[in-house]
Amino acid sequence: MHEIMLAIGRGASRIFRNHVGVGFQGNVVARKGSQVVLENARAFTAGLCTGSSDLVGWTSIEIEPHHVGMKVAIFTAIEVKAQRGLPTLEQSQFLDAVRGAGGIGLISHSGDEAREGIKKFCDRD
Repeated sequence: MHEIMLAIGRGASRIFRNHVGVGFQGNVVARKGSQVVLENARAFTAGLCTGSSDLVGWTSIEIEPHHVGMKVAIFTAIEVKAQRGLPTLEQSQFLDAVRGAGGIGLISHSGDEAREGIKKFCDRD
């Protein structure tokens, strides 16, 4: 993931880590090893939504012809997978929604693959 963030960050894209999960917050009243006791504990969720990509941000492109010189930020979502990893149904649906709305939605196993996917989107006619 770090490799992909570095590779993408050198171009027109700005990507951020999207941690999705549930945690608890409250007043710490006791600690014992890895256990923490909270008073007035309440749950909170983090991240965009279930299935949202590991990396999200935007890719800046120049629109032509009547917007010449104007830059537009295209929402960019990258689901990072190990070499043979596959997305879950929710992850695939999130990427499909991003693509359907005109954004860049990729599954990537490396920085080169992510960079090539963004380039392919930006170079299309």
